[in-house]
Amino acid sequence: MKLARDVKDNKKSYFKYISSKQKMRDNVGPLLNEVGVLVMEDAEKAELLNAFFASDFSAKASPPESQALEVREEACRQDDLPLVEEDCVSDHLSNLDTYKSMGPHGMHPRVLREPADVIAEPLSTISERSWRTGEVPEDWRRANVIPVFKKGKKEDPGNYRLVSLTSILGKMMELLILEVIIKQVEEKKVIRSSQHGFTKGKSCLTNLIAFYNGMTGWIDEGRAVDVVYLEFSKAFDTVSHNILLGKIRKYGLDEWSVRWIEKWQSSEICH
Repeated sequence: MKLARDVKDNKKSYFKYISSKQKMRDNVGPLLNEVGVLVMEDAEKAELLNAFFASDFSAKASPPESQALEVREEACRQDDLPLVEEDCVSDHLSNLDTYKSMGPHGMHPRVLREPADVIAEPLSTISERSWRTGEVPEDWRRANVIPVFKKGKKEDPGNYRLVSLTSILGKMMELLILEVIIKQVEEKKVIRSSQHGFTKGKSCLTNLIAFYNGMTGWIDEGRAVDVVYLEFSKAFDTVSHNILLGKIRKYGLDEWSVRWIEKWQSSEICH
């Protein structure tokens, strides 16, 4: 009865109960390595998946930047130091979803949410120090990585996608940095109105509506309409971090945030 009563506010427990009544999912089965031999041991399968996904990443260097490193460092010293307000941290902690998983540090979200007013001050100090120095606490960089089967042959490592369960405090710091990035791109008008994906207030539905409206309008005018769909294979996996960092520097993101992002994306510890 309690499960049915709370289903609207606690969907995770409901689906967890349903899953428990279904057949248990098997672990990742044997995988084919590069020479076509089945790998059976868990450690070998983990290494195989790691090598496969690492091979997708492009280490392409960024194009030459107009701003020299020395100039950026000087600007970094001259800019106002980034601040992490205690109230901001308290708000993030108070909004934690207590039904989410604990993460690799083993700390339940409720343990962080309930004493938010007490721990906000030390956490704001730690977060601000991390932001200013570009150093990321090791516990924040830990992640439990789980391969999830998509489709096709289960023996093919390419038919799995990796899902990372990261630290709650690390995610909170990501949100603080994200707020700065969003403010910057909005002020610089970096994102066009035609961008719907990963944009606040927009979605696949708004994209389809805008597309439908445009196409039908042209057809009503008697104009010829050709549509081309492009799908980039593993687009997110193959994004060059150097090029991405160069882009956000170009649009004026402060060097403190760029340095923190660079450290964060290059030092994740996986399990």
